[in-house]
Amino acid sequence: MKLVYSEYALEQLQQILDFLIYGQGVPPQKALEIRDKILDKADTILSNVYAPQREEFLEHLQLSHRRLIVGNYKIVYTIKPDHVLITDVFDTRQDPDKMKG
Repeated sequence: MKLVYSEYALEQLQQILDFLIYGQGVPPQKALEIRDKILDKADTILSNVYAPQREEFLEHLQLSHRRLIVGNYKIVYTIKPDHVLITDVFDTRQDPDKMKG
């Protein structure tokens, strides 16, 4: 099984970096460290894809989304037959209703 990032998840990760650097004044090196922590944590999903909790804010989609938390960020994914699809990287300091789209 492999890990695949949706285009949306990659865009969200970039928005997080941009916000940290340009909106919060976080030094670029520190922002990249945060990004690396998120990506490293995502890599651990493959060791036990069913361990993380289900994502209750996406239950209405009936796709069995799960979430993994790293710091202030939530990695949201679904399990497909041959891969794990990361659908979102969400800053948990935002209104969770934003996840519903």
